[in-house]
Amino acid sequence: MGDTPRGGTAAPAADRPDRGRARDRQLSIGGVLAVLREEFPEVTISKIRFLESEGLVEPRRSPGGYRKFGAADVERLARVLRLQRDHYLPLKVIREQLDAEPADGAPAGAAAAPHDPRVDRAALLRTAAVGEEELASWEEFGLVAPDADGLYDADAAAVARLVAELGSYGLQARHLRGLKAAADRDAGLVEQVVGPLRRHRSPQTRAHAESTAERLIELSARLHATLVRSSLRVSGG
Repeated sequence: MGDTPRGGTAAPAADRPDRGRARDRQLSIGGVLAVLREEFPEVTISKIRFLESEGLVEPRRSPGGYRKFGAADVERLARVLRLQRDHYLPLKVIREQLDAEPADGAPAGAAAAPHDPRVDRAALLRTAAVGEEELASWEEFGLVAPDADGLYDADAAAVARLVAELGSYGLQARHLRGLKAAADRDAGLVEQVVGPLRRHRSPQTRAHAESTAERLIELSARLHATLVRSSLRVSGG
């Protein structure tokens, strides 16, 4: 008699939760769910889709548009879930660790080498292709700021590149103060939701806070873009 995954009915014969067989074929998202539930009974299809949207896994697509996960995809997802569960790492850090590994991946269970994605001021200037005066202006308006070590993290570098690109359209730091203020307000809203989760006694709940925050950030960004487009249509008549 076939095994039944926890929380659901038996998986189709082609997608049974068999690690050995998973190495030899491409799995649908339902098949991946069945495999992962052996170790992570709480995982859901929505969770797998979310991890995909965050760039943690990139399954190939069939001609019909269906996801097809290979053995490497399944193992990568398992490692992501393990790092969240056992080490409470945020997805951003997990992605940086996995992306920093050799193409063939690290041995199973091996810890990724520490990786510091921060850059110094000179590197940030090169990344954004701007001069010291422009960077100083961004810092004056609170768009970019170094940490206590005088270094800039990955988010600061991303902001610098975006601000520089906006600058090519004539938008200067003073024009972007409203965006920064809106971002600060959005951060406050996200904190209202995830703050209690981060302070929870359960390690699993605290880990869940990070994925919840990432999802709220994504939704806020999409809402902002949609509202801007809507406003442009209205103003354009």
